Amino acid sequence: MSRSRTAVLAALALIAGATGAAVTAAPASAAVPCTVAYSVQNQWDTGFTANVTVTNNSAAKSSWSVKWAYAGNQKITNGWNAKITQSGTAVTANNESYNGTLATGGSVSFGFQASYSGTNAVPTAFTLDGVTCNVDDGSSGGGGGGGGGGTDTRVDNPYAGAKVYVNPEWSAKAAAEPGGSRISNQPTGVWLDRIAAIAGANGSMGLRAHLDAALAQKGTGEEVVQLVVYDLPGRDCAALASNGELGPTEIDKYKTQFIDPIAAILADSKYASLRIVTTIEIDSLPNLVTNTGSRATATAACDTMLANGNYVKGVGYALHKLGAIPNVYNYIDAGHHGWLGWDDNFAPSAQLFYQAANAEGATVADVHGFITNTANYSALKENNFTVNDTVNGTSVRQSKWVDWNRYVDELSYAQAFRNQLVSVGFNSGIGMLIDTSRNGWGGTARPAGPGATTSVDTYVDGGRYDRRIHIGNWCNQSGAGLGERPKAAPAAGIDAYVWMKPPGESDGSSSAIANDEGKGFDRMCDPTYTGNARNGNSMSGALPNAPLSGHWFSAQFQQLMQNAYPAL
Repeated sequence: MSRSRTAVLAALALIAGATGAAVTAAPASAAVPCTVAYSVQNQWDTGFTANVTVTNNSAAKSSWSVKWAYAGNQKITNGWNAKITQSGTAVTANNESYNGTLATGGSVSFGFQASYSGTNAVPTAFTLDGVTCNVDDGSSGGGGGGGGGGTDTRVDNPYAGAKVYVNPEWSAKAAAEPGGSRISNQPTGVWLDRIAAIAGANGSMGLRAHLDAALAQKGTGEEVVQLVVYDLPGRDCAALASNGELGPTEIDKYKTQFIDPIAAILADSKYASLRIVTTIEIDSLPNLVTNTGSRATATAACDTMLANGNYVKGVGYALHKLGAIPNVYNYIDAGHHGWLGWDDNFAPSAQLFYQAANAEGATVADVHGFITNTANYSALKENNFTVNDTVNGTSVRQSKWVDWNRYVDELSYAQAFRNQLVSVGFNSGIGMLIDTSRNGWGGTARPAGPGATTSVDTYVDGGRYDRRIHIGNWCNQSGAGLGERPKAAPAAGIDAYVWMKPPGESDGSSSAIANDEGKGFDRMCDPTYTGNARNGNSMSGALPNAPLSGHWFSAQFQQLMQNAYPAL
């Protein structure tokens, strides 16, 4: 399905939350000057929250004003991403200073909280700068050729029919390893994990150098470049090995010194022929769901990031700035099944991602999809058991390994989470990426069939490919192997299997190492560590003698090749 912004929005029937009412936009074939999608997100006895997305099919605008009137006594009490005023039943929403630009085919979203009593009928008429929206203005001449007026030139799946950039720096390290030439031509992600990486730190290639190299590799065909955008304030609040350079409050520095310079380079017309895939801020938003408040896994750092809102603001700003570039495809990090697969994490995470996708001027149109398992080890497909199996009347979900999770592998999780994301308001055409760089779990320890049915634990543990001690273990895992090689459109709803984490690059150091990269020492990378609440107080399963995160780890690279599945 195409992800054209106007085609999706114009065909959309928006169910207005608990009211059961709907606002149905006009068909895309009509000459509709603008569409407004109004949806009630949450409703209770005396109030509600709503989200409004407006799409401009007319000439580009530098400012905008959306108006509607209520039939009842609804009264807006506060709003976000727009300056909202109300006089009687008449509401006016004007742009903020940062989101006034509205291109032809472009969309902008804002939201608000309101009070009401009695009924909460959805408004039926909207205007954008005085022009009525969701109605054919007659300029199509009845021929049906007007289209939605969108200018979004993005393809449905950027990986389809395209080569993917091979990072020459990673390729050289891989090729220098014994046996490494077997995989050194594979495409991997380029990590922009600190401000200095944009220009190139310590003699390494900067962003422009990578894009220039991608143009050289491209030739006459299509070429995807994979970037990991990873430098949020207070980054990765539940881990130390991947802490970043920016403090929890440095959101302005993140915007002006990190995202803005990246956007300026990506917007250079020199690179317009590349398909630029951005993985947006791994390992941060999910922490706001799982590691805050009264959870046993909560950390003070994550509570801080939830309270100050800078993860949500940062992700929204990145989506907004990068999504404005026509050949950029934003994929938000969506954790992995062993993190968000439980009922109390699954739906709340989708809601949080929707909130971030509508923050700081971003809209869902800036989100092309999501990526799971980035830099993690979760098996792609467990063939020897399913979540629906029982052993002697006991569900697999009750095993120590599955521990009531709804999902046992990454493919089933990614496909189900995609459906959940669409259900909360993301475009129905979003695609998923799965990082298969280190989730092969092959070699001699790979089970050939199901485990013994003595108990549910012997059945699961004897049959599972993922050999980690605990599914919460994430650092330099012993016994891991290369997974499926990168490929486009491998399964329903999946845009590609990718190697976003370059195999052979460490997850973190086994002991404290002084550095100028803002990287701390996390005991989860220490093979002698006996664990914490996030890994069931289990051994870490980490390999010894590991260097700082992102640095080359030869012993791990050799083990990944040895345990590759499919085998090399």
